[in-house]
Amino acid sequence: MSDPVSTIRNLGPRSDEVYAKAGIHTASDLRALGADEAYRRLLASGSRPHFIAYYAMVMGLQGRPWNDFDSVEKAQLRARFDAIVAERRSDPDTALRNDLDAVGVRL
Repeated sequence: MSDPVSTIRNLGPRSDEVYAKAGIHTASDLRALGADEAYRRLLASGSRPHFIAYYAMVMGLQGRPWNDFDSVEKAQLRARFDAIVAERRSDPDTALRNDLDAVGVRL
């Protein structure tokens, strides 16, 4: 692995493991997918939605610090994040996973 995910600004060493679980093994893979598709894959792999993690990745892919945005850009990022999360929650497989998780069964 020549360019771990953690080489992207704002993404630490733990990111390598989390993203690999989603099938994203390198920074090049992440850049090729883009932020929104990568986040969809993270959610599909079992990561819980977290807005700060989402926008830190978006900013990192742009080479910017995780908190380098104004209120308008933050609102736009929040709308994108909410849409991705809503899309995932409407997936029938996600509903089953949530039901099983509620009774203590992990897939």
